[in-house]
Amino acid sequence: MTFQTRTTIPEEAAREGLLAVVIERTVRGARVAASAVERWTRAVRAVVTPLGWAVVAAALVSLGVGYGWGWGELVALGWGLALLVGLASAWLAGRGAGVIELSLPVERVAVGEPAEARLVARNPGRRRFGGARLELPVGERIVLRFLPPLPRGATFDEQFPIPTERRGVVPVGPARTVRADPIGLMRREIVWSDTSLLHVHPRTAAIAALSTGFVRDLEGSPTRDLTVSDIAFHALREYVPGDDRRFIHWRSSAKTGTFMVRQFEETRRSRLMVLLDLDAHSYADEAEFELAVSAAASVGARAIRDSRSVSFVVSGRDRSASGVRRRGGAVHELSTASRDRLLDALCLVESDERAVPLPDAARAAAESLSGVSLAFLVTGSAQGIAPLRAAAARLPGGVATIVVQCAPEGEASSRSVAGLTVLGIGYLDDLRAMLARSASLA
Repeated sequence: MTFQTRTTIPEEAAREGLLAVVIERTVRGARVAASAVERWTRAVRAVVTPLGWAVVAAALVSLGVGYGWGWGELVALGWGLALLVGLASAWLAGRGAGVIELSLPVERVAVGEPAEARLVARNPGRRRFGGARLELPVGERIVLRFLPPLPRGATFDEQFPIPTERRGVVPVGPARTVRADPIGLMRREIVWSDTSLLHVHPRTAAIAALSTGFVRDLEGSPTRDLTVSDIAFHALREYVPGDDRRFIHWRSSAKTGTFMVRQFEETRRSRLMVLLDLDAHSYADEAEFELAVSAAASVGARAIRDSRSVSFVVSGRDRSASGVRRRGGAVHELSTASRDRLLDALCLVESDERAVPLPDAARAAAESLSGVSLAFLVTGSAQGIAPLRAAAARLPGGVATIVVQCAPEGEASSRSVAGLTVLGIGYLDDLRAMLARSASLA
């Protein structure tokens, strides 16, 4: 009895283990089969057109009714439709060994400058490649071309113009070929490239170097202005009454017999802020806002070129989607790591009817930025003088403030209101002339 118990338990355990392995492998096989069926179904749905599904359904109905009722005509019609579907499937068979490459020779252009995408198709294989329609999405439109059949070693090279009439980011691609049977039962798309982005920058003017807003700072950069007390040594000169005796160079004085004092180059810093008003109520139309973006971009790009410390901010939204006033997000700071980074960010800014008013944006910028010595406020012609003065008053004391009001095709003007400089420009070139003539920037 004991012997039977010892041999039965292992046999039952072995049978249970074998059953578990069979069940596990069965479940795993079922999952693999289901995944394969799902992929196949997805691929079929992507290829068969609505007309193709209608023909497949008509073929099944004809065959079923024809065989069921003994109607030879329906049987012949059903097999004819089935043969038509088979021929359409064979028409799309094969992909070819070709390669299609999409590139942008220039990824950044200014508004109005020519831009193009280059598409190159090659056939390194033995089989013929091509003979399909080529589709290239460019922004919101699709450029259509016919890719001719390419024998072995042949190349198809074509350039497509890209519209740059408006500032923004234009997606180009992906390039894809589309093959379809003559009847339109099957349609096969093959994607050959990724999507490339063309940044259409706002136009900028080459304005003169900005010299207003410099503040003495021992950690700043040396300038051509000379002083008797700083850290950047320049030269020696004779002592005059009033010079600080601490800067007498005794060794040189002993050699010349005349007191000589050190002369230094003054080191200064400039913390410049550019605030672009995004409030749609500040502008008369879209052209006025685009002029403001270009003016602000010109000032920011010049400051970056001069290696000045610059902060470029735009006004944020005043209210959320629920209508509740938000405390944060009154301004957003754009990247000024380089000129291209700044202009890339400006490709995406748009006017907003829910943007914070200019005075509130100026106050938020003053609270988030420190050490500003010069501020440019760029806005539209719809702003009155009262909001401009309110915006300037909310900046820290001692900050030189310049307001740039944009009115396309308007007359250039310069005025000073209670110590606030207001420049009116009608063209982008007016900004360069007004800044060059402005007494506050001399």
